[in-house]
Amino acid sequence: MLLRSILPALALGLVSCVSSTKLVVPMKRTAVNLPGTSLSAVYSNAVWAGSTLYLSGKLGIDPETGQIPSDVGQEIRLILDGLQEVLAEAELTMDDLVSVTVFCTDPALYDQFNSIYAEYFTGTFPARAFIGSGPLLRGAHFEVKGIAVRQS
Repeated sequence: MLLRSILPALALGLVSCVSSTKLVVPMKRTAVNLPGTSLSAVYSNAVWAGSTLYLSGKLGIDPETGQIPSDVGQEIRLILDGLQEVLAEAELTMDDLVSVTVFCTDPALYDQFNSIYAEYFTGTFPARAFIGSGPLLRGAHFEVKGIAVRQS
């Protein structure tokens, strides 16, 4: 019964170990935010839970205009560069990603996304879901979130 009650927390990396004789201590969660992130933001760029980093969804917003670029390839690069920037702030790389979820308003863009996405990895690709979605914020074609694990 005890194990059943802590399994969801264990799956999310919120507990450090399981013992049959005592309850475990929850792991501390720590936010990772890029410099200049607004204090009024109601989310963190990423959150550490143990050795696992959960990255928030990222849009391909052009930092100069504050808009989604009309060029889809540029939008893809802005998203992946943004993920890379958050990972670097946490002292990780794209190769530390273990899972990526891509939301896309037009699944016909799958091949274009893949051709650029592949350039950002040097090792094994993370597990990934590419999900057709409804409209995304700011008229984006894509939103990408991920999970990375610090390698020991």
